[in-house]
Amino acid sequence: MHLAHYLGLLHRAQLNLADAFRQVGAAHQDEPDVFHLCQQQAKRCDGFAELLRPFAARYAEEAPAEPDRLHSELFGGTRSGGIGLLRDLQDLYLMAAECDICWTVVGQAAYGARDRDLLAVVRRCEGETAMQLKWLRSRMKQAAPQALVVAE
Repeated sequence: MHLAHYLGLLHRAQLNLADAFRQVGAAHQDEPDVFHLCQQQAKRCDGFAELLRPFAARYAEEAPAEPDRLHSELFGGTRSGGIGLLRDLQDLYLMAAECDICWTVVGQAAYGARDRDLLAVVRRCEGETAMQLKWLRSRMKQAAPQALVVAE
């Protein structure tokens, strides 16, 4: 059973997203909404990762050796200025999208395994991840005109 691999991928993706949210919030403290919402979202991602921990332990016994290149590297650090904020938000969006599709895949596996507890976690976290994506998209829309049209 390879479910343990995806649980590990999702767990690591959530922790990486939490760290990236913290970095972006700290790098763009001059944008109060970005700072506070990024800190809030980082805590949310940490909570999601913690919810996955018991399932990773449950399914780990059945997992074969971990395949190469399971984890992706999507965030290389923050940038400065208006265009930097826009690019940082886009990086967060891509990372959250990776989490979103992993939740979908894990949810389908939970259906197949008839694991109601895992399915409950997926339903909760999948919905909140969708909200993260919506906020990131709307914040990019807000930042784009200033960053791309108005000279700094």
